[in-house]
Amino acid sequence: MALEVLAAGSLYQGPEVNRIRLMSDSSKKAASPLKSLVPANTKLTTIETKRIMSVLDETIHKAELASLLSFAAAHVEALAGGLGERLAGALSEHADLCRVLQDGVASLEEEERRLQEEEEFEEDSWLRDRLLSLEERRSHLPPLMQQIRDSTKSILRLLLTNPQAAGFLQAQARAQAGSRSAGAQSFIDSLVELRGFLFEKLLTSPMEARDKAQFIQDITKRNRRNQELIDTLESELAARLKDRAAEVEKENFVIQELKNHLHQVLKFSESSLLRTRQEAEKQQKADFRASQARVAKIQQDILQLHSQLHNLVMENREAEQALRKKKYKVETEIENWIQKYDTEMSEKQDEYEELDSVHKEERVQLEELRQRHDVLVEEFAQIRLEREVSSRKRMEADQEMVRMVRAATLIQAVWKGYLVRSMLRSKRKKRAKSRGKEGKGAKAKGKKAKGKA
Repeated sequence: MALEVLAAGSLYQGPEVNRIRLMSDSSKKAASPLKSLVPANTKLTTIETKRIMSVLDETIHKAELASLLSFAAAHVEALAGGLGERLAGALSEHADLCRVLQDGVASLEEEERRLQEEEEFEEDSWLRDRLLSLEERRSHLPPLMQQIRDSTKSILRLLLTNPQAAGFLQAQARAQAGSRSAGAQSFIDSLVELRGFLFEKLLTSPMEARDKAQFIQDITKRNRRNQELIDTLESELAARLKDRAAEVEKENFVIQELKNHLHQVLKFSESSLLRTRQEAEKQQKADFRASQARVAKIQQDILQLHSQLHNLVMENREAEQALRKKKYKVETEIENWIQKYDTEMSEKQDEYEELDSVHKEERVQLEELRQRHDVLVEEFAQIRLEREVSSRKRMEADQEMVRMVRAATLIQAVWKGYLVRSMLRSKRKKRAKSRGKEGKGAKAKGKKAKGKA
């Protein structure tokens, strides 16, 4: 029971495998003699086959994620930032459940081992009680395993609903080697291999399956014929090897005879080498005596050359002494010229320094004058600008005054005309009124006169 629990608990461990491609690998290879074994189609066409492959791909993806749960549970704190609080909390709870299960399984295994060791020495009643307690503890494991399964399902749902967290977990597991166990990796590889077989099976049509079977039969027959040919060739090879062994024995005999002859030749060569060495030693002695005579002659020549060298050295020393005196005289003259040059140059330097100081003072004065000139130029330009502005304003004011005067005279003329016209109209009205009254008075007087009459 404990071994079953451990086998179930170690399923989700190890590095992530690459994503599964929907295209078959065989379709990407170049044309080969096994082309008839490759399906003609490279993509699934029916909905049923696509659904089958999607179910298998989803199963592989879930198996990859489930195999990383132990890695994620062991590094919850480091992965909490990329997984989120909810997923990190679920992983920590899952890690606690797995830890409790492993501790329980380890204690049960230890207890079973002790019972097996103490089974022969303990009483039956005590052993029965121990077995009952062990069975009772073992009965607590299935609910805990069910909790672990439920926790695994909930974590997988969270990872499937959050692809970003799943990708982060896979990237971290890929960066760290050994995050998935060998069993889990083997299980995932088996699923991937099953997917390849199933994909190729779904791509193969019934006609292609018959062609494939026929091709395999042809290959089998061809293999059988090739095997028969190989057997015949092997028998011929064995016969040839026997003939070759006989020839080799003959050649070995010839080689042995040649070795004997070579041994004799070596002996003869050693004797001839000894005679040559004796003759060489004689010649070496003769050459040594001749070389001694030549060495004596060369030594005499060396003595003569030494005497000639001594004479030449004495002559060169005298010439060198004369040249040294001439050199000393030239050096004293050069030193006098240098002293004279130094004195003249010091005087020139003093004069130059005085002129340079005067020049610097004049440059400072010139700079001050230039600055004053620049200031005056700026002030003159400003004053000139102000004068131009004031003259322009004065001209504009004069023009405005002229316009105003013209306008005033025009207004006054209009006003005076208006006053004159209004006075004339009032006078005309008064005259008309006076004329009207005079007419009315005359009519009244006429009426009165008529009445009296």
